[in-house]
Amino acid sequence: MSAVSDTARVAAPGNAVSQSIRDSLVVAQRNLIRMSRIPEMVIFGLIQPIMFVVLFSYVFGGSMRIGNTTDPTAYKNFLMAGIFAQTVTFATASSGAGIADDMHKGLIDRFRSLPMARGAVLTGRTFADLVQTALTLLVLAVVALLVGWRVGSNGDTNVGKVLGAFGLLLLLGYAFTWIGALIGLTVRTPEAATSGGLIWLFPVTFISNAFVDSGNMTPWLRHIAEWNPFSATVQACRVLFANPGQSHSTAWPMQHPVWASLIYSVLIILIFRTLAVRKYRRAAG
Repeated sequence: MSAVSDTARVAAPGNAVSQSIRDSLVVAQRNLIRMSRIPEMVIFGLIQPIMFVVLFSYVFGGSMRIGNTTDPTAYKNFLMAGIFAQTVTFATASSGAGIADDMHKGLIDRFRSLPMARGAVLTGRTFADLVQTALTLLVLAVVALLVGWRVGSNGDTNVGKVLGAFGLLLLLGYAFTWIGALIGLTVRTPEAATSGGLIWLFPVTFISNAFVDSGNMTPWLRHIAEWNPFSATVQACRVLFANPGQSHSTAWPMQHPVWASLIYSVLIILIFRTLAVRKYRRAAG
Protein backbone atom coordinates (compact mmCIF):
# COMPACT_ATOMS: atom_id res chain seq x y z
CA MET A 1 0.00 0.00 0.00
CA SER A 2 2.82 2.41 0.86
CA ALA A 3 4.47 1.60 -2.47
CA VAL A 4 1.32 2.66 -4.28
CA SER A 5 0.99 5.92 -2.38
CA ASP A 6 4.69 6.79 -2.67
CA THR A 7 4.78 6.12 -6.39
CA ALA A 8 1.60 8.08 -6.98
CA ARG A 9 2.95 11.11 -5.12
CA VAL A 10 6.38 11.25 -6.73
CA ALA A 11 5.27 10.48 -10.27
CA ALA A 12 7.03 12.73 -12.73
CA PRO A 13 4.90 15.41 -14.30
CA GLY A 14 3.49 14.64 -17.72
CA ASN A 15 0.34 14.57 -19.72
CA ALA A 16 -2.79 12.87 -18.48
CA VAL A 17 -2.33 9.76 -20.62
CA SER A 18 1.21 9.03 -19.41
CA GLN A 19 0.21 9.64 -15.80
CA SER A 20 -2.76 7.30 -16.18
CA ILE A 21 -0.50 4.59 -17.63
CA ARG A 22 2.04 4.97 -14.80
CA ASP A 23 -0.63 4.89 -12.13
CA SER A 24 -2.37 1.92 -13.74
CA LEU A 25 0.88 -0.07 -13.82
CA VAL A 26 1.53 0.71 -10.14
CA VAL A 27 -1.94 -0.52 -9.16
CA ALA A 28 -1.51 -3.59 -11.38
CA GLN A 29 1.79 -4.35 -9.65
CA ARG A 30 0.08 -4.06 -6.26
CA ASN A 31 -2.59 -6.55 -7.28
CA LEU A 32 -0.08 -8.99 -8.77
CA ILE A 33 1.98 -8.92 -5.57
CA ARG A 34 -1.20 -9.60 -3.61
CA MET A 35 -2.04 -12.54 -5.86
CA SER A 36 1.45 -14.01 -5.46
CA ARG A 37 1.06 -13.89 -1.67
CA ILE A 38 -2.26 -15.75 -1.85
CA PRO A 39 -1.40 -18.69 -4.16
CA GLU A 40 -4.69 -20.45 -3.44
CA MET A 41 -6.39 -17.76 -5.54
CA VAL A 42 -4.43 -18.93 -8.58
CA ILE A 43 -4.74 -22.62 -7.72
CA PHE A 44 -8.52 -22.54 -7.30
CA GLY A 45 -8.77 -20.48 -10.49
CA LEU A 46 -7.04 -23.33 -12.34
CA ILE A 47 -9.04 -26.22 -10.92
CA GLN A 48 -12.40 -25.34 -12.49
CA PRO A 49 -11.23 -24.99 -16.13
CA ILE A 50 -9.11 -28.14 -15.84
CA MET A 51 -12.19 -30.01 -14.59
CA PHE A 52 -14.19 -28.68 -17.54
CA VAL A 53 -11.54 -29.90 -19.99
CA VAL A 54 -11.41 -33.38 -18.50
CA LEU A 55 -15.15 -33.80 -17.91
CA PHE A 56 -16.33 -32.49 -21.28
CA SER A 57 -13.61 -34.41 -23.14
CA TYR A 58 -14.30 -37.80 -21.61
CA VAL A 59 -17.96 -37.59 -20.58
CA PHE A 60 -19.36 -36.02 -23.77
CA GLY A 61 -16.57 -36.85 -26.19
CA GLY A 62 -18.10 -40.05 -27.53
CA SER A 63 -21.68 -38.83 -27.83
CA MET A 64 -21.32 -35.48 -29.63
CA ARG A 65 -21.53 -35.44 -33.42
CA ILE A 66 -19.09 -33.07 -35.11
CA GLY A 67 -19.66 -33.04 -38.84
CA ASN A 68 -20.32 -36.64 -39.81
CA THR A 69 -18.47 -38.30 -36.94
CA THR A 70 -18.81 -38.98 -33.23
CA ASP A 71 -15.07 -39.59 -32.86
CA PRO A 72 -14.05 -38.34 -29.38
CA THR A 73 -10.87 -36.80 -30.80
CA ALA A 74 -12.90 -34.67 -33.21
CA TYR A 75 -15.01 -33.38 -30.34
CA LYS A 76 -11.92 -32.58 -28.25
CA ASN A 77 -10.54 -30.47 -31.07
CA PHE A 78 -13.93 -28.80 -31.50
CA LEU A 79 -14.34 -28.25 -27.75
CA MET A 80 -11.10 -26.63 -26.67
CA ALA A 81 -11.68 -23.21 -28.22
CA GLY A 82 -14.95 -23.06 -26.30
CA ILE A 83 -13.30 -24.10 -23.03
CA PHE A 84 -10.55 -21.51 -23.52
CA ALA A 85 -13.12 -18.78 -24.15
CA GLN A 86 -15.23 -19.85 -21.19
CA THR A 87 -12.18 -19.73 -18.93
CA VAL A 88 -11.19 -16.18 -19.85
CA THR A 89 -14.75 -14.90 -19.49
CA PHE A 90 -15.37 -16.58 -16.14
CA ALA A 91 -12.49 -14.50 -14.76
CA THR A 92 -15.06 -11.68 -14.82
CA ALA A 93 -16.59 -12.92 -11.57
CA SER A 94 -13.31 -12.82 -9.64
CA SER A 95 -12.53 -9.38 -11.04
CA GLY A 96 -15.85 -7.99 -9.85
CA ALA A 97 -15.52 -9.70 -6.47
CA GLY A 98 -12.02 -8.26 -6.02
CA ILE A 99 -13.16 -4.72 -6.71
CA ALA A 100 -16.20 -5.16 -4.46
CA ASP A 101 -13.91 -6.47 -1.71
CA ASP A 102 -11.63 -3.43 -2.04
CA MET A 103 -14.69 -1.19 -1.87
CA HIS A 104 -16.02 -3.03 1.18
CA LYS A 105 -12.69 -2.74 3.04
CA GLY A 106 -12.32 0.96 2.24
CA LEU A 107 -9.22 0.50 0.09
CA ILE A 108 -10.81 2.27 -2.86
CA ASP A 109 -11.49 5.28 -0.63
CA ARG A 110 -7.80 5.42 0.24
CA PHE A 111 -6.89 5.34 -3.44
CA ARG A 112 -9.28 8.21 -4.10
CA SER A 113 -7.36 10.40 -1.66
CA LEU A 114 -4.15 10.01 -3.69
CA PRO A 115 -3.09 12.32 -6.55
CA MET A 116 -3.57 9.66 -9.20
CA ALA A 117 -5.63 9.22 -12.35
CA ARG A 118 -9.21 8.31 -11.54
CA GLY A 119 -9.42 5.39 -13.95
CA ALA A 120 -6.04 3.96 -12.90
CA VAL A 121 -7.47 1.93 -10.01
CA LEU A 122 -9.83 0.05 -12.30
CA THR A 123 -7.40 -0.20 -15.22
CA GLY A 124 -4.66 -1.52 -12.94
CA ARG A 125 -6.99 -4.12 -11.51
CA THR A 126 -8.07 -5.32 -14.96
CA PHE A 127 -4.42 -5.47 -16.13
CA ALA A 128 -3.54 -7.68 -13.15
CA ASP A 129 -6.52 -9.92 -13.87
CA LEU A 130 -5.38 -10.15 -17.49
CA VAL A 131 -1.97 -11.44 -16.38
CA GLN A 132 -3.59 -14.06 -14.16
CA THR A 133 -5.90 -15.07 -17.01
CA ALA A 134 -2.92 -15.47 -19.34
CA LEU A 135 -1.20 -17.80 -16.85
CA THR A 136 -4.40 -19.80 -16.46
CA LEU A 137 -4.76 -20.06 -20.23
CA LEU A 138 -1.18 -21.29 -20.57
CA VAL A 139 -1.73 -24.08 -18.03
CA LEU A 140 -5.05 -24.96 -19.63
CA ALA A 141 -3.45 -25.25 -23.07
CA VAL A 142 -0.93 -27.73 -21.68
CA VAL A 143 -3.72 -29.79 -20.11
CA ALA A 144 -5.64 -29.69 -23.42
CA LEU A 145 -2.60 -31.04 -25.24
CA LEU A 146 -2.30 -33.83 -22.68
CA VAL A 147 -5.91 -34.97 -23.25
CA GLY A 148 -5.48 -35.03 -27.02
CA TRP A 149 -6.19 -31.54 -28.41
CA ARG A 150 -4.13 -30.67 -31.47
CA VAL A 151 -3.97 -27.55 -33.63
CA GLY A 152 -4.12 -28.11 -37.37
CA SER A 153 -6.47 -31.07 -37.01
CA ASN A 154 -8.77 -29.68 -39.73
CA GLY A 155 -6.33 -27.91 -42.01
CA ASP A 156 -3.13 -25.88 -41.97
CA THR A 157 -2.13 -23.35 -39.36
CA ASN A 158 1.05 -21.76 -38.06
CA VAL A 159 2.53 -20.25 -34.93
CA GLY A 160 1.35 -16.76 -35.82
CA LYS A 161 -2.26 -17.86 -36.18
CA VAL A 162 -2.16 -19.84 -32.94
CA LEU A 163 -0.75 -16.87 -31.05
CA GLY A 164 -3.36 -14.68 -32.71
CA ALA A 165 -6.10 -16.98 -31.41
CA PHE A 166 -4.79 -16.73 -27.86
CA GLY A 167 -4.54 -12.97 -28.33
CA LEU A 168 -8.23 -12.81 -29.25
CA LEU A 169 -9.06 -14.90 -26.18
CA LEU A 170 -7.15 -12.54 -23.90
CA LEU A 171 -8.77 -9.52 -25.53
CA LEU A 172 -12.21 -11.02 -24.92
CA GLY A 173 -11.27 -11.81 -21.33
CA TYR A 174 -10.01 -8.26 -20.79
CA ALA A 175 -13.23 -6.86 -22.28
CA PHE A 176 -15.36 -8.96 -19.96
CA THR A 177 -13.36 -7.92 -16.88
CA TRP A 178 -14.68 -4.39 -17.44
CA ILE A 179 -18.18 -5.78 -17.12
CA GLY A 180 -17.03 -7.39 -13.88
CA ALA A 181 -15.55 -4.08 -12.73
CA LEU A 182 -18.86 -2.32 -13.27
CA ILE A 183 -20.67 -5.04 -11.34
CA GLY A 184 -18.13 -4.83 -8.51
CA LEU A 185 -18.66 -1.07 -8.22
CA THR A 186 -22.44 -1.44 -8.28
CA VAL A 187 -23.04 -4.10 -5.62
CA ARG A 188 -22.31 -3.82 -1.90
CA THR A 189 -20.52 -7.08 -1.07
CA PRO A 190 -18.00 -9.44 -2.73
CA GLU A 191 -20.54 -12.27 -2.44
CA ALA A 192 -23.08 -10.29 -4.45
CA ALA A 193 -20.41 -9.44 -7.03
CA THR A 194 -19.55 -13.13 -7.43
CA SER A 195 -23.19 -14.11 -7.89
CA GLY A 196 -23.92 -11.17 -10.18
CA GLY A 197 -20.81 -11.90 -12.20
CA LEU A 198 -21.78 -15.51 -12.86
CA ILE A 199 -25.54 -15.30 -13.45
CA TRP A 200 -25.30 -13.62 -16.84
CA LEU A 201 -22.21 -15.58 -17.90
CA PHE A 202 -23.97 -18.93 -18.04
CA PRO A 203 -26.46 -17.99 -20.80
CA VAL A 204 -23.72 -16.11 -22.68
CA THR A 205 -21.38 -19.11 -22.71
CA PHE A 206 -23.93 -21.89 -23.16
CA ILE A 207 -26.18 -20.20 -25.76
CA SER A 208 -23.25 -20.25 -28.13
CA ASN A 209 -21.22 -22.54 -30.34
CA ALA A 210 -18.77 -23.35 -27.55
CA PHE A 211 -19.91 -26.86 -26.70
CA VAL A 212 -22.28 -27.84 -29.51
CA ASP A 213 -22.77 -26.96 -33.16
CA SER A 214 -25.23 -24.06 -33.12
CA GLY A 215 -26.46 -25.21 -36.54
CA ASN A 216 -28.37 -27.95 -34.72
CA MET A 217 -30.24 -25.49 -32.49
CA THR A 218 -33.81 -24.25 -32.88
CA PRO A 219 -33.74 -21.42 -35.48
CA TRP A 220 -34.44 -18.53 -33.07
CA LEU A 221 -31.86 -19.84 -30.60
CA ARG A 222 -29.34 -20.44 -33.38
CA HIS A 223 -29.56 -16.78 -34.44
CA ILE A 224 -28.86 -15.65 -30.88
CA ALA A 225 -25.90 -18.03 -30.62
CA GLU A 226 -24.44 -16.96 -33.97
CA TRP A 227 -24.56 -13.25 -33.10
CA ASN A 228 -23.24 -13.82 -29.59
CA PRO A 229 -19.84 -12.04 -29.13
CA PHE A 230 -18.65 -15.12 -27.27
CA SER A 231 -19.43 -17.32 -30.27
CA ALA A 232 -17.48 -15.03 -32.59
CA THR A 233 -14.30 -15.46 -30.55
CA VAL A 234 -14.81 -19.23 -30.29
CA GLN A 235 -15.28 -19.52 -34.05
CA ALA A 236 -12.28 -17.26 -34.71
CA CYS A 237 -10.10 -19.47 -32.54
CA ARG A 238 -11.26 -22.61 -34.34
CA VAL A 239 -10.40 -21.01 -37.66
CA LEU A 240 -6.95 -19.92 -36.45
CA PHE A 241 -6.29 -23.23 -34.69
CA ALA A 242 -7.55 -25.08 -37.80
CA ASN A 243 -9.86 -27.14 -35.61
CA PRO A 244 -13.31 -28.45 -36.62
CA GLY A 245 -15.91 -25.68 -36.60
CA GLN A 246 -19.67 -25.51 -36.72
CA SER A 247 -21.70 -26.21 -39.83
CA HIS A 248 -22.14 -23.56 -42.50
CA SER A 249 -23.78 -20.36 -41.29
CA THR A 250 -24.71 -17.23 -43.21
CA ALA A 251 -24.49 -14.97 -40.13
CA TRP A 252 -21.83 -12.29 -40.61
CA PRO A 253 -19.96 -13.03 -37.32
CA MET A 254 -19.59 -16.67 -38.36
CA GLN A 255 -18.46 -15.72 -41.87
CA HIS A 256 -15.89 -13.21 -40.57
CA PRO A 257 -15.19 -14.43 -37.03
CA VAL A 258 -11.78 -12.80 -36.53
CA TRP A 259 -13.04 -9.33 -37.43
CA ALA A 260 -16.25 -9.90 -35.50
CA SER A 261 -14.29 -10.95 -32.42
CA LEU A 262 -12.07 -7.86 -32.59
CA ILE A 263 -15.01 -5.50 -33.11
CA TYR A 264 -17.10 -7.03 -30.33
CA SER A 265 -14.24 -6.98 -27.80
CA VAL A 266 -13.22 -3.40 -28.57
CA LEU A 267 -16.83 -2.20 -28.32
CA ILE A 268 -17.31 -3.97 -24.97
CA ILE A 269 -14.12 -2.36 -23.62
CA LEU A 270 -15.12 1.12 -24.81
CA ILE A 271 -18.66 0.88 -23.43
CA PHE A 272 -18.05 -0.79 -20.10
CA ARG A 273 -14.78 0.98 -19.30
CA THR A 274 -16.58 4.28 -19.80
CA LEU A 275 -19.47 3.18 -17.57
CA ALA A 276 -17.17 1.74 -14.88
CA VAL A 277 -14.91 4.81 -14.70
CA ARG A 278 -17.97 7.09 -14.63
CA LYS A 279 -19.41 5.01 -11.78
CA TYR A 280 -16.10 5.23 -9.92
CA ARG A 281 -15.84 8.99 -10.36
CA ARG A 282 -19.44 9.49 -9.29
CA ALA A 283 -18.79 7.50 -6.13
CA ALA A 284 -15.62 9.50 -5.52
CA GLY A 285 -17.48 12.75 -5.88
